[in-house]
Amino acid sequence: MNVTMDSNTETKVRDTSAQDEIVDPGSSARRRRRLLLLLGGGAVALLLVFGWVARSWMAAKVVIPRARVRVATVTRGAFVRDVAADGLVVVANSPTLFSSAIGTVTFDVVAGAPVTPKQVLATVDSPALNNELARERATLEGLKEALERQSIETHRQILESKQTVDLATTQVRATQRELERMKSGIDQGVVAQRDLDKAQDARDDARLTYDHAVSNARLQQDSLNVDLKNKRTDVDRQGLVVADLERRVNALTVRSPVKGMVGSLLVGQKAAVTENEGLLTVVDLSALEVEFSISESYASDLAIGMAADINYAGKNYRGAVTAISPEVQQNEVKGRVRFANQAPPGVRQNQRVSVRIVLDQRNNVLKVERGGFVDAGSTVYRVHGDIATRQPVTLGPMSVGEVQILSGLNAGDQIIVSSVSDLGDAPEVHLVD
Repeated sequence: MNVTMDSNTETKVRDTSAQDEIVDPGSSARRRRRLLLLLGGGAVALLLVFGWVARSWMAAKVVIPRARVRVATVTRGAFVRDVAADGLVVVANSPTLFSSAIGTVTFDVVAGAPVTPKQVLATVDSPALNNELARERATLEGLKEALERQSIETHRQILESKQTVDLATTQVRATQRELERMKSGIDQGVVAQRDLDKAQDARDDARLTYDHAVSNARLQQDSLNVDLKNKRTDVDRQGLVVADLERRVNALTVRSPVKGMVGSLLVGQKAAVTENEGLLTVVDLSALEVEFSISESYASDLAIGMAADINYAGKNYRGAVTAISPEVQQNEVKGRVRFANQAPPGVRQNQRVSVRIVLDQRNNVLKVERGGFVDAGSTVYRVHGDIATRQPVTLGPMSVGEVQILSGLNAGDQIIVSSVSDLGDAPEVHLVD
């Protein structure tokens, strides 16, 4: 269908003039100025913050996360210098019992069994030793009888010598009386001079016989006493042999010398053993000690009697140093610590424990927690807020957990105690969260 519009026909077009609103030109300009001012102020603030952070970073040169370091506070108080070491429980008294002769052993106990002093642990059957003891006892009895016979013979011969002396004494008296009669007869003129001379010679012979009898009696008595002494010596010597054999025979019954437990059986039941062969060991549980090893650098500081703590099963037990080795082995020095009181229940030989030895104790000193910073020597990093500044210090003695500060820091200062080897020689370090 064709529609023809007349050029004279008027066409009306709709517009948006009805929706327009008249705006004041002055109000829009004010809003733009306010927005520009806000944007400018924010930019200046950002520049200031950025400049402060940049200046801090440029001054610090090294930036590390705070979580990577450990910070501790310097305090003042008592400082205990100690050294820690790993220890091994050993037995200070663990006697080994031996066989006193060749024989067959019979054990009355097993390894690990508790024992008391003088308790019978084993018996060694030794027929040869028993026979030897019987022979030596018989020899001893024979020597005793010989000593008794010698004693009787000595007394008899001494009596004979005394009789000879007595007879000589009587003869001297008789000849002396005869001489006196002869002298009286000479005075009266009834005795010849020849008879007087004979009487005087008889008196002199009697005196010589007496003197010889006395000397002979003394020599014979000394000789008899020597023979008697030799017999006694033989008896005493044989008595020592018998006593030794009796001791060895008694030792065939093996008894415990201490209270403790059987450590181990060194031979089997009913085994043939030789003389002086080890049979078993006994552990004296009341004489347990801890053997430790520490660096040779602490050797000069150790002394016998120093206090120590022994950590066993999570508990500390007091002890004391009882021995220090005089030699260094593999840059370490060995020593021993004994429990101050009775050993803790359940502790066994060759168990591992921790040992802490107190070397020195000081009061009212500056100290700080020990850490990797000690490897840096004479410098630390003191923390002020987010900045850690390099600070020269003088470190003193060190313990297991603390270090004494001699100079360079004050109580309340905070320092980085973890290792600072990766910081190099940076004068400042920035800590960031």
